[in-house]
Amino acid sequence: MLMGEFQHSIDAKGRLIVPAKLREQLGEKFIVTRGLDGCLFGYPLSEWNQLEAKLSEMPLAKKDARTFVRFFYSAATECEIDKQGRINIPTTLREHAKLTKACVIIGVANRIEIWDEEKWHAFSEEAEENFDEIAETMIDFGL
Repeated sequence: MLMGEFQHSIDAKGRLIVPAKLREQLGEKFIVTRGLDGCLFGYPLSEWNQLEAKLSEMPLAKKDARTFVRFFYSAATECEIDKQGRINIPTTLREHAKLTKACVIIGVANRIEIWDEEKWHAFSEEAEENFDEIAETMIDFGL
């Protein structure tokens, strides 16, 4: 299970250190793509393959399904961890998540999320303020 919160900097070439605790579970190669809420999602290949199977079943006749699949796949890239424990994040993905220097990498069960540090703090503060209310709605999901 991927979990935890880690701060790292992305350099001008788009290289970002992947924390050792997450590297083991992600594997040497994994997929990074656009995420929701303005971050990036990173999936171990096994999780990506399961997600691909679900996405391939999306109905082509539904415009929202086509749009989501296009947006999700068009920026997806296979990342390989180098000898220094870094990945290279393409410009398109860096621009999507507004990654310039300080980043936060979090583990979220089956994936990682890569956030601009300021964006992550703003999101976290809002979530923390509303956490009790959000927790109450989780009963609808069986929690």
